[in-house]
Amino acid sequence: MEIGHAGDERIGFWARCLQRVDDLVAQLVEKVSGVPKKVKKIGKDDPRRIFHSLKVGLALTLVSIFYYLRPLYDGFGVNAMWAVLTVVVVFEYTVGATLSKGLNRIFATVLAGALAVGAHQLATFSGERGEPIILGAFVFLIAAASTFARFFPGIKARYDYGVVIFILTFSLVAVSGYRVDELIKLADQRLSTIILGSCTCLFISVCVCPVWAGEDLQKLIASNMEKLAMFLEGFGEEYFKKEVGESGDVSKKDSSFLEAYKSILNSKTSEESLANFARWEPGHGRFKFRHPWHQYLRIGALARQCACSIDALNACTNSKTQVPVEFRQRIQEACRKMSSEIGKALADLSLAVRTMKKPMAAATHILGANTAAADLKTALKTTSSDMIALLEILPVATSASLLIEIIGHTEKLMVAVNELAHLARFKNPASVVERTPSLHRGVVKPLSNDVVIGIPGLESSSPENVSSQEPTRDKNEEM
Repeated sequence: MEIGHAGDERIGFWARCLQRVDDLVAQLVEKVSGVPKKVKKIGKDDPRRIFHSLKVGLALTLVSIFYYLRPLYDGFGVNAMWAVLTVVVVFEYTVGATLSKGLNRIFATVLAGALAVGAHQLATFSGERGEPIILGAFVFLIAAASTFARFFPGIKARYDYGVVIFILTFSLVAVSGYRVDELIKLADQRLSTIILGSCTCLFISVCVCPVWAGEDLQKLIASNMEKLAMFLEGFGEEYFKKEVGESGDVSKKDSSFLEAYKSILNSKTSEESLANFARWEPGHGRFKFRHPWHQYLRIGALARQCACSIDALNACTNSKTQVPVEFRQRIQEACRKMSSEIGKALADLSLAVRTMKKPMAAATHILGANTAAADLKTALKTTSSDMIALLEILPVATSASLLIEIIGHTEKLMVAVNELAHLARFKNPASVVERTPSLHRGVVKPLSNDVVIGIPGLESSSPENVSSQEPTRDKNEEM
């Protein structure tokens, strides 16, 4: 019996091993079969990625000629490999990023090479024993000072790569010059190959299917505001539909707009990176030289503030507190109108940034949102104390307060977009120019006989304190 039991254990052990092998083979086959789908998806999401890969291959092929052809190789020698290395590290996805790295590498190499040759010549005056000491002291001072300079925010943002190349080039030329007799020839060959590699990258990046960082930044900012608009335009109907129970659970596909805004909360790094690269790009298309890229960052920051308030507003939809039907009916129309008008204003601002035309309807929609906020205030004041309980109405009252806060964020976004339109000289739309309302804040005294539910910012929304004012224009702009 023991022999049979041991045999069963061995059979079971080998069976488990075979099962694990089969599972691993199945997983491997599944992963391999999924690669074409991933490749297709990446290429379909952004076809420019395919062209970028082809451009890198073309650049590497061109600079490899300096190594393959004997006449060119005799002129540059082994240093021709520096052109290949330069293409690998310099060629980036956008034109601005390639220009940033290419120009940083060229100027850093020129400056570091000249200083290294000068340090070597100065060290030779100290004799054979003193030369390595002088060179070592120069390397220490230059490396320490350059590394400390990288901690400055301005240098870190725009010239960090150039400082790294400066340290590398100075150290290589200064150290190798101690054992190489023809130091100037060595430095000249390395500088020539680096310039050739960088220029090849710059030429292909600009002339062959260019990807402009400035255009990507513009699309990102416009898309972020469009996501905010999509949420707000559908929030009022969706929220009160859920409260009233007009429909069942909404499918994820139908309510996907309620989650799209969350990507805005983490967009700061992408916006700053694109703005930094856009500053390196030459004027192209509608983007002239010295385009106000900093204003896009300001608009992006305001959009993130609005997204934070929207995130809190979205959290209110998950509240399970039952709101009294009569109270909900009193305020739902005003809340729906506020949400819809803010969404339309943001959509108009997004279109203005995308098309580079001045916004026209945003101010009108903001005025409508403030009017709805005033209606909400009136509805709350006419609500008697025996009709409501504070804990029951708190979620809906919080939503109303957040909507009013979002109106303030939208007003700031409108001001920032109008400033961008002035700085970048946006075109006037084809439609007739409308008057832009200017909102003035006032104080409304509460009624004495009714309960007043205080909501921050609500006082600014009374229609009697809202006036219209013709926008000021630059005379030069009208010309």
